[in-house]
Amino acid sequence: MKILANDGISQSGIDALTANGFDVITVNVAQEQLVEYINTNDIKALLVRSATTARKELIDACPGLQLIGRGGVGMDNIDVDYAKSKGLHVINTPASSSASVAELVFAHLYGGVRFLYDSNRSMPLEGETNFKGLKKAYAKGVELRGKTLGIIGFGRIGQEVAKIGLGVGMNVIAADTYMEEATVTVSLFNGQSIPVVIKTQTMETVLAESDFISLHVPAQKDYVIDASAFSKMKKGAAIVNAARGGVIDEVALVDALDKGQLSFAGMDTFENEPKPEIKLLMHDKISLTPHIGAATLEAQDRIGEELASQISSLLK
Repeated sequence: MKILANDGISQSGIDALTANGFDVITVNVAQEQLVEYINTNDIKALLVRSATTARKELIDACPGLQLIGRGGVGMDNIDVDYAKSKGLHVINTPASSSASVAELVFAHLYGGVRFLYDSNRSMPLEGETNFKGLKKAYAKGVELRGKTLGIIGFGRIGQEVAKIGLGVGMNVIAADTYMEEATVTVSLFNGQSIPVVIKTQTMETVLAESDFISLHVPAQKDYVIDASAFSKMKKGAAIVNAARGGVIDEVALVDALDKGQLSFAGMDTFENEPKPEIKLLMHDKISLTPHIGAATLEAQDRIGEELASQISSLLK
């Protein structure tokens, strides 16, 4: 049985699938050629990440397809309900990349409070001629310890962010429409752990009380953070979006940064991927990464192994 991992899969995932008798193909087929390739090569399972889409048209055109798998959490690039209505299995790996995304959030936060996003641009240009000037410009950093971290969306990834925040001494608050409280377990290096119960609060409370906000919500029809939401945040607060593109009104974000309502933003996902707006890319108060939240070696191994386990259970 042939599986096309069109956006790639870890070697550990390939090995696990191969050991269970599957033929794993890892060539990257262009979206417009995907239907023909699937049908010509009798592909039974299509594995994607964020680059490849599996919409109604592809599902209808590939009657031999039995499973669509997403290596990651969000499945907005797959017509999930329609695929299921046609009898296809649709799977994802919601737990595998949580820790990696959470660490990237803190990469943006630590880089933001110490101006690394800007100093890494300026030092190559001015470090030799204006060292003292740059030192003065970046000498007003702050610590994360003791500050309030607001998490909007308190699922698996939000709770992983909370663990790190608690570990570095932050006050962690959260908002979630579907959850009243969660027990977050902070694990220590020696095997000990500390459970912390966090009760969710209203969105308005989180916006008003947070020094830093991290978004962990799925893609949706409307913006989660718009101009009104920015106006409710503390002056000089900061925000990180390592969730999905389109959950922040990017025009309102730039305006909030320009007016000093926000001190900085961290962006890993964008409305117009893979061509983010130039105003975001060139802004001197935005820390930028190209949608790499789950892109660690460890996360990719976990994703591949989890996909392999689910596929073997469903199709073998």
